[in-house]
Amino acid sequence: MLAIEITAPGGPEALQPKTMPIPEPGPGEVLIRVAAAGVNAPDLAQRRGAYPPPPGASPLPGLEIAGEVVAAGPGAASYAPGDAVVALCNGGGYAEYAVVPSGQVLPLPRGRDFVAGAALPETYFTIQQTLVMKAGLKSGMTVLVHGAAGGIGGAAIAIATRYGARAIGVVSSAEKAAYARSLGAVETIDRRREDVVERIKEITGGRGVDRVVDIVGGKTLGVSITASAIEAHILVLATLSGSQAEINAGLIVSRRLTLHGSTLRPQPPEVKAAIAANLRANVWPWLESGAIARPRIETFPIVEAAAAHASMEMPGHFGKTVLVTEFGRAHG
Repeated sequence: MLAIEITAPGGPEALQPKTMPIPEPGPGEVLIRVAAAGVNAPDLAQRRGAYPPPPGASPLPGLEIAGEVVAAGPGAASYAPGDAVVALCNGGGYAEYAVVPSGQVLPLPRGRDFVAGAALPETYFTIQQTLVMKAGLKSGMTVLVHGAAGGIGGAAIAIATRYGARAIGVVSSAEKAAYARSLGAVETIDRRREDVVERIKEITGGRGVDRVVDIVGGKTLGVSITASAIEAHILVLATLSGSQAEINAGLIVSRRLTLHGSTLRPQPPEVKAAIAANLRANVWPWLESGAIARPRIETFPIVEAAAAHASMEMPGHFGKTVLVTEFGRAHG
């Protein structure tokens, strides 16, 4: 099979096509013929050498795919050859075939093609676990989403909106603001022109926000704390602008705030299977009914993975990026 390997830590040029054996599914695993593979910020970090695969995971990049089941190993339940599926990978998604624990596989939502399906798992698993299952998102809450035009941000807006919350998106351009609103954001804040904390005070009548999704880190964490309401829950899911932050610990105490950090890839299969079951019961019906807006998706042939990474690193990038295999081109 064709796969994309990281030849050495570095820039996009480190991604190179390679011919490799097709993997075989072990106990509890399914083999999927990949039609499309999503590209995410953790893939870029892995390519740079900053996000190594956990023990036992494929060294190939790629954390989400869509395609058809080819075979199942012993004890892999629910899926048969020919089933159209999406899957959260532990790595190995940038390839024509991938092996995935069966608990991390979900049916391709009706009405979505493989490209749209491949844009779902990494971000939806992340947001469903953190914002819904851990932070207890409820109808009527106000959710502040930093990086609102990205993959995680877009998923946070879409899911928060469907649960009846009011999403406020922080963006860096008018184009990104329009995109965040198309996904369901009720308000947007341009961080380059506006003071985020002051705008949150205006929008919430001085109360602050109930939940925060923060992928930026650095000084943004201080903004999130200052903008939070009493007993708010702040989710730190990445630190794209840096891991060091100066924060007001007194506000954490006085407002009884919860800071919750999370990274998905190293978590055990049984945890990911529980997230998948929650998504299938609660979010998949919205996807299949069309109640959740589709993200903007930019596609590249899988052999142009380096170009896809370069595109994602451009300042104006927003939405999702997906690699398409020859099988995906023929069965899109």
